[in-house]
Amino acid sequence: MQVFAGYDPANNPLNTNEWAFPVCEVLHIVGFAMLIGTIAIVDLRMIGVGMRRQTSAELLRDTAPWTMLGLMLVLTTGPLIFSSGPTTYIGSGDFAHWNKSFLYKMAALALAIVYNWTIHNKVANSPNPGGLGVLVGAFSMLLWASIIFAGIFIAFV
Repeated sequence: MQVFAGYDPANNPLNTNEWAFPVCEVLHIVGFAMLIGTIAIVDLRMIGVGMRRQTSAELLRDTAPWTMLGLMLVLTTGPLIFSSGPTTYIGSGDFAHWNKSFLYKMAALALAIVYNWTIHNKVANSPNPGGLGVLVGAFSMLLWASIIFAGIFIAFV
């Protein structure tokens, strides 16, 4: 089955303009830095490592606009990057030949988004997250870091 039959990446603006793809990639990385950086600030507070003058709930509230901006950048630029060469990520359409790093990144990203806006935010907003906050924050940091590494490894798998 040919998933992208009739689609020609050579006509994609990201592939026809010298600056389009690099700018899109930079915006994608900036988006992830904002997204994960702001979440990490809250995670580190829940773990008890930093920002002790504010509660995790205060930090969550203060970083929320930047977190959302980062998420919007990632969710906008990611599909654009994918469109520049879908077969790089999913091969010819046969699931067995899809890029495993890409598959992991997409699954982990979906999990991280749901986790962050449900469990993570609920624990961060609690008056005293305690030991649960440490577990939730540590898992959050590991999950988001794994997404970054998966993105890097797409080119090598």
